[in-house]
Amino acid sequence: MSSTTPSFPERIELSGEGLVLRDWAEADLAPMPELFDHPDIAYWTPIVSPFDDAAAAARLVRARELRQEGTAILLAITLDGGAPLGEVMLRRAPEGTEIGYAVGPAHRGQGLAVRAVRVVAAYAFEQLGAEQVILELEPENAASVAVATKAGFELLDVPLITGEEKGRPYRLQTWGLSRS
Repeated sequence: MSSTTPSFPERIELSGEGLVLRDWAEADLAPMPELFDHPDIAYWTPIVSPFDDAAAAARLVRARELRQEGTAILLAITLDGGAPLGEVMLRRAPEGTEIGYAVGPAHRGQGLAVRAVRVVAAYAFEQLGAEQVILELEPENAASVAVATKAGFELLDVPLITGEEKGRPYRLQTWGLSRS
């Protein structure tokens, strides 16, 4: 993080769209494997797989490190500040202010990702001064493409991002939402 980039607050709790997005806590370690140890999450995200208790503890430590560095915030998606249903991430990167998300399989189909993305995008615009937020998605990931379109993002005319993660190649499209 550069000296001109403001750091993230020590604690964050964002409310809106019927959600409370809050910091991960030690009490969340037990439910995290149920949320993240799933083939879809293993395939479409960089989240470690298998996701067990040790992975949960490491993710909590890493979330705190990223916050301290001013690089990213990882927040639990909840309805009321209680039980986590998934995660939303806001990351400062050279390519822009990026949002990522994962919703536990038992909690899909409720619009949680769309709503969490909207809340975090509003935070990025209002509190961080971002002019645009982006999502980097594989075009074959129909669920994430649906989240992007429902949240108001548009496919940007930029080159595909290619690479390899977890032993498989990927191609990412960049979707953008500009400050309105």
